Amino acid sequence: MSATKRDYYEVLGVPRTAGSEEIKKAFRRLARQYHPDVNKSPAAESQFKEINEAYEVLSDQQKRAAYDRFGHAGISGSVGGGSPFDPFAGVGFGDIFDTFESFFSGMTGTSGRKRPQRGADLRYTLTLDFEEAIFGCEKEIEIPRLESCPACHGTGAEPGTQPVRCPRCGGSGEVRQRGPFLNMIVMTPCEQCRGEGVINAIPCNECQGQGRVRATRKLVVKVPAGVDDNSQIRLSGEGEAGIRNGPRGDLYIALRIKPHAHFQRQGNDIVYELPINIAQAALGAEVVVPTLEGGEEVLRIQAGTQSGRTYKLRGKGVPFLRGNGRGDQLVVVRVIVPTRLNERQRELLEELAESLGSEVGDGKRGVLEWMRDALGGDA
Repeated sequence: MSATKRDYYEVLGVPRTAGSEEIKKAFRRLARQYHPDVNKSPAAESQFKEINEAYEVLSDQQKRAAYDRFGHAGISGSVGGGSPFDPFAGVGFGDIFDTFESFFSGMTGTSGRKRPQRGADLRYTLTLDFEEAIFGCEKEIEIPRLESCPACHGTGAEPGTQPVRCPRCGGSGEVRQRGPFLNMIVMTPCEQCRGEGVINAIPCNECQGQGRVRATRKLVVKVPAGVDDNSQIRLSGEGEAGIRNGPRGDLYIALRIKPHAHFQRQGNDIVYELPINIAQAALGAEVVVPTLEGGEEVLRIQAGTQSGRTYKLRGKGVPFLRGNGRGDQLVVVRVIVPTRLNERQRELLEELAESLGSEVGDGKRGVLEWMRDALGGDA
């Protein structure tokens, strides 16, 4: 039988000193030439099988060493998934393994190594202005991700060709090898097909046989009103394309909110600090307060207001993320003590200080009441 076989190096057209990369390139070149899907010659199929067989042996270090030493006799019975040192070769155990595989695959479905795999999830950080987070917005983003190859539609094979059964494992995706202990045989994924059971003899030129290509995708993200910092939005099916046309992963949009120059968020309420002078605090006043919408609200400051007192503008806060209505705007008063006084202001404050004396109040009456008492009810 071996006498009818051509030398494997001759089949691939490489010297005996050829490295693994040179052997792989020769195989791919010849596979493109003699693949039955491309070459319609009656002899193409047999030539393609011969090329596959030669590559199976010369791409495996153990088989190549045996072939270099003993010729075709050294690898007799090993082509197609066995090993020249496999103690189970030729004794019918292959049928037993096939039976067990069929039995368990019937219980669990298709073997995991051949099943399409879900694509990876992606994460994107989206930075929003304060108002965009409060009132919602639409943002266009660009996501670099792996897409299914448009040329081969995810198969990894050159258009017009089909993947072929792996010549090394015979399509099982696994090979039997001697384990660390005597008479132990372990099943390992086939290195040639990476456990797939099939190989692309002519890889897709667009994706180099990977089935996926990197591309940039533009998406419009709808941000609902009321989102907060560190929250996230999940876009189902907008992650990377799966392997072997498996389902896409998801895209998670992590939100980062820029701080505002004047407003702070407190749950669904908005906090605004309002600076007033001591006269406004003591006598009371009407002041104008800015709101999130960009408008203004007139707020009545009561006489005798102390620093830190909070006024509430109802319904001027953050919209509820799940439900109707909005929070409130909390206006926190900060009484500002002047640091620079003109001569007249200093005279007036000195007169006030003299009239007040050392009294600072009993904690129950406001500044205005003390001023009225000190000035004889004229304040």
